[in-house]
Amino acid sequence: MDESPAETVVDPKLSGDDSPSLKSNGSQRTPEELVAKAIAPVKKEFLRSPPPRPSSSTNHQTHVVSETKVVSIKEKKSKRQLKRERRQEQKSARSICPLIAKTGDVSSCPYNDKCRFSHDLQGFKDQKPVDLVGECPFMTAEGPCPYGLACRFFGTHKDGVPTGISDARKKCAEINGLKKDVQKLLWKNKMSFPKADAKLKALGLLGKAKSKMKILEVEKDDETVPSTCHETDENGCSAVNNESDAKLDSVDVPGEDGVDGTLETDEQPPKKQKSVICENFSSAEAKNGDMIFTEKNVGISCTQTKPEDPTDIIPPEADRSLKLHPREKKLIDFRDKLYLAPLTTVGNLPFRRVCKVLGADVTCGEMAMCTNLLQGQASEWALLRRHSSEDLFGVQICGAYPDTVARAIELIDQECTVDFIDINMGCPIDIVVDKGAGSALLTKPMRIKSIIDAASGTVDKPITVKVRTGFFEGKNRIDSLIKDIGYWGTSAVTIHGRSRQQRYSKLANWDYIYQCARKAPDDLQVLGNGDVFSYLDWNMHKTECPVLATCMIARGALIKPWIFTEIKEQKHWDISSGERLTILKDFVRFGLEHWGSDTKGVETTRRFLLEWLSYTCRYIPVGLLDVVPQQLNWRPPTYMGRDDLETLMASDSAADWIRISEMLLGKVPDGFTFAPKHKSNAYDRAENG
Repeated sequence: MDESPAETVVDPKLSGDDSPSLKSNGSQRTPEELVAKAIAPVKKEFLRSPPPRPSSSTNHQTHVVSETKVVSIKEKKSKRQLKRERRQEQKSARSICPLIAKTGDVSSCPYNDKCRFSHDLQGFKDQKPVDLVGECPFMTAEGPCPYGLACRFFGTHKDGVPTGISDARKKCAEINGLKKDVQKLLWKNKMSFPKADAKLKALGLLGKAKSKMKILEVEKDDETVPSTCHETDENGCSAVNNESDAKLDSVDVPGEDGVDGTLETDEQPPKKQKSVICENFSSAEAKNGDMIFTEKNVGISCTQTKPEDPTDIIPPEADRSLKLHPREKKLIDFRDKLYLAPLTTVGNLPFRRVCKVLGADVTCGEMAMCTNLLQGQASEWALLRRHSSEDLFGVQICGAYPDTVARAIELIDQECTVDFIDINMGCPIDIVVDKGAGSALLTKPMRIKSIIDAASGTVDKPITVKVRTGFFEGKNRIDSLIKDIGYWGTSAVTIHGRSRQQRYSKLANWDYIYQCARKAPDDLQVLGNGDVFSYLDWNMHKTECPVLATCMIARGALIKPWIFTEIKEQKHWDISSGERLTILKDFVRFGLEHWGSDTKGVETTRRFLLEWLSYTCRYIPVGLLDVVPQQLNWRPPTYMGRDDLETLMASDSAADWIRISEMLLGKVPDGFTFAPKHKSNAYDRAENG
């Protein structure tokens, strides 16, 4: 995950003069003086007076009201309450049965009264919002529209008959969906991971290493039922739980990444055996941070009925000679390619399609937590979806322990079509770091080694890693690990030029990125990340450090996705408001194709559009600046655009973002509220209606 919207630092409000362009004596500041103060040097003719400041009492009252509204928006509900509300919503006339919506015939649903959805066709028609302006996004080919009567563009269906691209054709454009049979296996904890478990066993990471383990096997007529008691070792690995009928505990907190120990290994044919109680005390010896196995500390797999022969286990030293060198694997050449960073929330599939149209070469899905993937959570698997236009695509995963990462990678390799898999070791989010994942791994180099060893040895696809300079500011450590990271099996490493402590404040330390790139072995590609906002930034980094493979672009793409076009054409694009609106229209069209053209799909598209608009408003058109290009850390003064639409797009008010969304998706529903994930300012329909 890169440049997380939830963690983006909001620029502090300007203080002092009413106008940042004026000095205390009233004289005009020069563009150079404004840039020195990180204030955007907007041309004088476009400046306008800032809105009047409210009095202290009014300001306090407004603050209280705003806080109350934000709290009400973020109010959490219990799982039972949410489930009850979902069922009530499904039974309401607003949620028509999809089969009935497609055919228009109430008798077409085979479930009849047992159907979870409403069969009140007339009630649905009476409450359905008016159709949106435009054509159905699925009107490009023969076949039924997958949403039928529920489509918000139903009036454009020929002769009232839903025609357009079929549901099957729609799914063909997107791949990497979670199959139902695989999801059920994950839910029931019956998925096997032969490659990952074999590699973990070879590395000594599958069973116990430094804790007492008792295994009690009870003899039955035709099978042996083992019952295990296990704890966690220093690497976070545990003995595998054999309770096949036990269900996975639901984990709602994103980033929950604890000890795995919940997935079975390959099942062995049951054998009769006498009851055995085995007490296993650790006698492992540590050498250079690796565990050297002896006969006493060889763990027993939960599905095995007798101890493994210690001679069958390959120690890590021997495994090094057998492991494929990264150069022997399929490699991806990232050199000089325009790489769109994995971006939480905003880096969704429709946004990536927009960036592909504008010139991006490499795209990567949003960060997915390994534990959630292994539990079969559909919302997490949705982050791995890939569009057919993404010709060079990877997924990013995040985990704290070698077993969860290796198994998640094997599962992705088996179920998804990807070109590379990126492991996030730089996410600064508290909820991720507190679980030992993300940038918390920067304090545990041997854990990093175990994860990379296990991941690269499980699949043949290229494994890449994304890191920060270090955990604490001023205590960089990637330069001391860069050679080892390549040796452990990584094909490429992306270095974000900030520490975890910095998060997204201050400027990225590109000098340190250059230093790491020069120390890296020849077969390890090093990518830089941080503050790339124009083609001049790109050219400078490539010139300063020729060994740098490429630059990853994150917030620069959020604010102006046409940065990829600028880099390829080597020019500043003075884009007009009309051209920007066309890009937003493309996003809306892609969003309706991805999330659906029914009311739910329209509102989901609107939500993600608003999240993106909370970034695009920071862009200042080239024609309005005295000094170009714009820098990411510049604070824009209050200014007006060259036309009304450009002025609207420059607003940092959520109410104005709503107006833009209504231009593309119609009026918002009653009671609509919106709070950007990375800001505290919110929109309430009751307040601004």
